[in-house]
Amino acid sequence: MRGALAALAVLAAGAGVAVAQTPAAQVPSTQASASSASSSSDSPTLRAIPDGPGKPIAELQGLDKVTARTRRFTVPVGGSTNFGTLTITVGDCLVNTPDAPPESTAYLTIVDHKPGQPEQKLFEGWMFASAPSISALDDGVYDVRVLACTREQGSSPPKSP
Repeated sequence: MRGALAALAVLAAGAGVAVAQTPAAQVPSTQASASSASSSSDSPTLRAIPDGPGKPIAELQGLDKVTARTRRFTVPVGGSTNFGTLTITVGDCLVNTPDAPPESTAYLTIVDHKPGQPEQKLFEGWMFASAPSISALDDGVYDVRVLACTREQGSSPPKSP
């Protein structure tokens, strides 16, 4: 297991992404500033979604393998949505700097709530838009992938003081 994680970290480091870090929102506040400082030095090309109008969102796509139904949806960073029996929570969403190849990566937690069964966490970690197979949801019924990290369009601009 440790060898597989090391291989994944090496592969992801070549793509300029952070694998084993949790988003600052899930790190206790006493560790958040240290984690933020280390994540910027560990992965210099990844950054938060640039400032602008609208809320930061993750654009996701889900596939129900049983019905062959696909759905594109957006989830605010820090928010959740449902797809079939899944609850998908977006903890963080990062993009590459303009001088690096395009990349979006989101920290997702995916929990299955099948009727009559206890909830089951299917996935928790970073998922990459450019290489979904590096860190994918492994489920017989559903596929979920990250398409992009961006800002919600159509939001009202911030009010001036």
